[in-house]
Amino acid sequence: MRATSAIQNATFERQLATRQLKGKILEIVALIAILLGIAVLLTLLVDVVIDGLPWLQPRLITEFPSRFAEKSGLRSALQGSIWLMVFTAIMVVPIGVGAGIYLEEFAPKNRLTEFIEINIANLAGVPSIIYGLLGLGLFVRGLGLGRSLLAGALTMTLLVLPIIIVTTREAIRAVPRSIRLAALALGANEWETARDHVLAYSLPAILTGVILAMSRAIGETAPLITIGALTYIAFDLRGPMDMFTVLPIQIFNWVSLPQKDFHGVAAAGIIILLALLLSMNAIAIWLRNRLFIRW
Repeated sequence: MRATSAIQNATFERQLATRQLKGKILEIVALIAILLGIAVLLTLLVDVVIDGLPWLQPRLITEFPSRFAEKSGLRSALQGSIWLMVFTAIMVVPIGVGAGIYLEEFAPKNRLTEFIEINIANLAGVPSIIYGLLGLGLFVRGLGLGRSLLAGALTMTLLVLPIIIVTTREAIRAVPRSIRLAALALGANEWETARDHVLAYSLPAILTGVILAMSRAIGETAPLITIGALTYIAFDLRGPMDMFTVLPIQIFNWVSLPQKDFHGVAAAGIIILLALLLSMNAIAIWLRNRLFIRW
């Protein structure tokens, strides 16, 4: 028995050492992968900053696009991006969060809801160009909205809606069941429990999902090109039915031009797009933290 026990202990020690070595190797590989990704990202950012910093001037924000690089600006594209995100957020946040709350808290568990849940999860991974084709057929031609800002906002709403629904459900699912039972035991109904307790605890995670979804929307180009967003707009937006352009489309247009100066202007536009994205994320994070502290 002692000999058998000694053999088993020796075998265990060898297997333990092997597992620890494999774990260490995997840890090193993962660290190298992270450092490699960060290095590539920093290289791209440094290259963009070096190329775009000389062109980063106030006229880039105050002037409209032009045939000459030294006179070109992002005024119309910046307006289009900001208003597109505003209209998209107004439409997608109530619908997406409301749908997530209903599916997770109130919807009956049957084959219909399972079918809906599976399709929502699948829609979150559909290529964005498909949503552009859908927006072209449904909003631009079907509803007669044309190549307007409203058609673009509705298309972006379809694009990010499944993401917000999925993240909302995951955030609500993470709330402990004991909180629901405690609220019901104290006399709250199901709606009051979901509104005052479940939503309050899951709000930070929900807003994180909204931030990620809107960050994806602000950088999308393919759906907007598909619905006919223009590359040259030389007037201010006056309403949701106006034609529009956005920063990614304008940057893409400048990069595709053969003049080297336009490449520098495009790099400056990338810097402005990153600044806009980081500003939106910072405001959303501040709002998330403020609401979490209040609730």
